[in-house]
Amino acid sequence: MASQLLASAKEKATEMTSAKNQKIADLAIATKDVHHESWRITSDWGTKQSNTDDWLRVASDDHTGPGLLEDGFAREKIHRFDHERIPERVVHARGTGAHGKFTLFESAADVTSAGVLTDTSRETPVFLRFSTVLGSRGSADTVRDVRGFAVKFYTEEGNWDIVGNNIPVFFIQDAMKFPDVIHAAKPEPHNEVPQAQSAHNNFWDFQYLHPEATHMFFWTMSDRAIPRSYRMMQGFGVNTYTLINDKNDRHFVKFIFTPELGVHSLVWDEALKIAGQDPDFHRKDLWTAIESGAYPKWKFGIQVIPEAKEHDFDFDILDATKVWPEELVPIRYIGQLELNRNVDEFFTQTEQSAFCTSHIVPGIGFSDDPLLQGRNFSYQDTQISRLGVNWEELPINKPVCPVMNHNRDGAMRHTITKGTVNYWPNRFHSVPPATEKEGGYVDYAAKMAGIKSRMRSTKFKEHKNQAELFYNSMSEPEKSHIMNALAFELDHCDDPVVYERMTTRIAEIDVDLAKSVAEMVGGDPTKLEQSRPKHNKKAKGLSQMDYAPEKPTIATRMVAIMIADGYDAVAYNGIKAALTAAGALPFTISPRRNKIFAAGEDKSTGKGVVADHHLEGMRSTLFDSVFVPGGADSIATLRKNGRAIHWIRESFGHLKAIGATGEAVQFVRDAVDLPGMTFSTDGDVVDSYGVVTASQVSPNSFKEAIQMAKGAKDFVDAYTFAISQHRNFDRETEGLNAMVAY
Repeated sequence: MASQLLASAKEKATEMTSAKNQKIADLAIATKDVHHESWRITSDWGTKQSNTDDWLRVASDDHTGPGLLEDGFAREKIHRFDHERIPERVVHARGTGAHGKFTLFESAADVTSAGVLTDTSRETPVFLRFSTVLGSRGSADTVRDVRGFAVKFYTEEGNWDIVGNNIPVFFIQDAMKFPDVIHAAKPEPHNEVPQAQSAHNNFWDFQYLHPEATHMFFWTMSDRAIPRSYRMMQGFGVNTYTLINDKNDRHFVKFIFTPELGVHSLVWDEALKIAGQDPDFHRKDLWTAIESGAYPKWKFGIQVIPEAKEHDFDFDILDATKVWPEELVPIRYIGQLELNRNVDEFFTQTEQSAFCTSHIVPGIGFSDDPLLQGRNFSYQDTQISRLGVNWEELPINKPVCPVMNHNRDGAMRHTITKGTVNYWPNRFHSVPPATEKEGGYVDYAAKMAGIKSRMRSTKFKEHKNQAELFYNSMSEPEKSHIMNALAFELDHCDDPVVYERMTTRIAEIDVDLAKSVAEMVGGDPTKLEQSRPKHNKKAKGLSQMDYAPEKPTIATRMVAIMIADGYDAVAYNGIKAALTAAGALPFTISPRRNKIFAAGEDKSTGKGVVADHHLEGMRSTLFDSVFVPGGADSIATLRKNGRAIHWIRESFGHLKAIGATGEAVQFVRDAVDLPGMTFSTDGDVVDSYGVVTASQVSPNSFKEAIQMAKGAKDFVDAYTFAISQHRNFDRETEGLNAMVAY
């Protein structure tokens, strides 16, 4: 059996190596398939076991006596269970991950010598872990929070980690404040409440007392903090690193990942509901997309500033609470990151994956960013605490390139090192340091001048300009969402000192926003005034509206098709085929998860359509759009079902595209008939605030060759275009969604 398994592992490794993913090949050697027919239960020391259900004991047919301490099999089983859990991460505890690849399209040899960023013939294996920051492992995916975006590149020169977030800035400038910001944001110490959210006194007390956090809390109150999917959010390296080329020229750099699907978010009411309805929403979304072959992709970009121009800006480029505006420092997109393989086991790969900001390779270096300097210490220390000193020997963390040094021993050491010396220098000249020509890392010889002091440079003391820049750059819907988010958060603060002071801080950025928030949370709007002169500048790349896909797409969008007995089979089959052809994922929703029969269909044939879910088992929040085909009997049944009506109203309230044909048009109209709304009454296609209707359809109305376009005359084209827009924000701007109870 052992030889068979070894051969299987080698075969799998060879297969993966041929696919250019060295990391998957490396993991295959350490992977065992529990479904292999030859396996039998053994102890950890390899002895096969004939019984793992009964502890060895003194017993007879009529009496069960005491268990025996000598039963090593039972003790091992219990001990292993008792110690299954490792300490969860202090932050980023809730997460999920996937394997993929990084492909370089354009060499950056002009600014770096790093092979991963210069060799366009390479295909570098990666592992990416997404996460929330504040919640425990058992918290929900859709809470308002910063999302982690940590990427491990398994390069030929060693592991390179970008330990990033989906927001480009951070709350603090100096790593020494990490314990304070996390203590303040985590559940309050006296009652361990609230879990996984920032809506409480301590968080907002910290925000006010640390003006440097102002820019970041505007980002976290924006839609960025409630992403629709991990696949639809940006990733940022946050900190300032450096790139060094073969001429020893140094550039400062920031790293950016931009999703090809666009940057999209949930709406707040939807995020709240999903947290209870499906707390694993984001991890399931990622898993499903990869399993179905819809691989998430991001453009990889760099922003670079020559060392000589470090001080040419009105902000300090080493300040992690600041962005580098694209107008000043354009993003240069040079590669693509793709996730294409789910993990085989969550614990050994995702939970044991560990990242360090200090993991760099030749051609990449550190800057004097004070947040980065402290992270370089903290991350290494954290992984030792969670996983032990040999954590980098775990399969998911082990580099694909050779590893050899004089480090020895420690708990859970895997490597067996032959030889008689374990130090340098030694009389055999064994394992000497590498020369630069051999690929040895050489630190850049930066000139340093200053005094030993606990201080930051003058530019680090300005905290409001970029917060205003961010807010000014938002679209009107996004500004409205920020106002509502602040009102929600501060409404959960019961200490007047906290919420009253916060409204004064907001007034420093925008007094109208502050007054609106104060009116909602109990502050005094009459005492608020613009206490600093506004610059009224905007910048591109800050609003999510700036990241629409190059072409309208509904790929991977989840569409619910609601039917009951007597539905219009032509419309049902037509829209399902069209959605599938466009890469969307249609799901049939009915009053029961059983066979549903079309109008005129003979039930005795036993055919019918088996629904994917029933109306109570799933909710509209978990889909991107809802389509209702006609059919008199089907609509009559849905009219009598309050949940079906709620599906339509809730989808409308959450600004989602809604489609209806035939008799369903009047059904949808009755649910959301509001001033200004129009609906189809004949063969014309009507798109009214993302509600697309056509009263008369035929088989020719549904086609698989879709041409999504605004104002399309064809139903499928018009409806799919409405889905591709993610949300109909005009519906919200005009106040229509607020007029529907959902």
